[in-house]
Amino acid sequence: MTPLHIALAVLVAFIWGVNFTFIAWALESFPPLMLTALRFFFTAVPLVLFLKPPKFNRTLFIYAIGTFVMQYAFVFTAMHLGASAGLTALLLQVQIFITVLLAYVILAEAVSRMQIIGMLVGVLGLGVIALNLGGDMPLVGFICILIAAIGWSFGNIASKQASTQQSISNITTAAPVNSNNNASKNKTSNKTSALSAVSLVVWGGLIACVILTLTSLLFENEAWTLATFTQVSLKSWLSLGFIVYISTLIGFGLWAHLLSQNIASKVMPFALLVPVFGMVTSVLLIGEVVTWWKMLAMVLILSGLILANVKIELGRKATRT
Repeated sequence: MTPLHIALAVLVAFIWGVNFTFIAWALESFPPLMLTALRFFFTAVPLVLFLKPPKFNRTLFIYAIGTFVMQYAFVFTAMHLGASAGLTALLLQVQIFITVLLAYVILAEAVSRMQIIGMLVGVLGLGVIALNLGGDMPLVGFICILIAAIGWSFGNIASKQASTQQSISNITTAAPVNSNNNASKNKTSNKTSALSAVSLVVWGGLIACVILTLTSLLFENEAWTLATFTQVSLKSWLSLGFIVYISTLIGFGLWAHLLSQNIASKVMPFALLVPVFGMVTSVLLIGEVVTWWKMLAMVLILSGLILANVKIELGRKATRT
């Protein structure tokens, strides 16, 4: 990964970490499925009117259902049932290991020995949390987050496949370029990739919005009243704005772009930073209590990230010399 891609991956991790606190604030006024539906309604509208849709195929629908419907419907439900922001951010990262496994099985992407060691260390951190269930993390919430992690993992693979398909299409349809214009070609390619990533998020969000709205009307019918919207606090509206425009459009747009430019096993470990940022911000902003085992889990997870990335780069540099 280039230094720019590394910086963008860390930025996305920070955005998604902070996002769990904003979700907690938004859930003070909205039921979980309605909040998820509203998130993707505002993600899609009005941008669907201006962005060219990606190819509508099975990959797009898997991305929308896995990344948006399954992940956030179950995450929001878990937090509604009492799961704390920091622990939710931490436990959701089991998707990293599922994604790397799926990338190995489905995409035939290589996984190095050091990456495996790093992921195992990260799993130990998740295990520490699993051994301390209760209070901040009820069992039902734990199950919901595991389902959300599986959904996100399949969505990550679909995102990479959809972005790769779009890149191949762009290359196939592009006009021949003189060798003297390589810099211009690369810049155009990067811009097209970024735009395609945003389009994937927006149109995937539209699909998710339809599914989630119908689901909310089925299970939360009593909440769809004018009173629900008129009584929403300003904090909850602002939180919804952050969730939509910062976390979803910017966060997922950048993430899809990174997955299209790098192998999944290189990008996914950066998501291990999400629970670190999530735990810190939940402590600072909503007063979540820090315990020794939470700190131990974060240390293990961060150590896994370092082992899975820094050591690999050092090893490769040594080989080249």
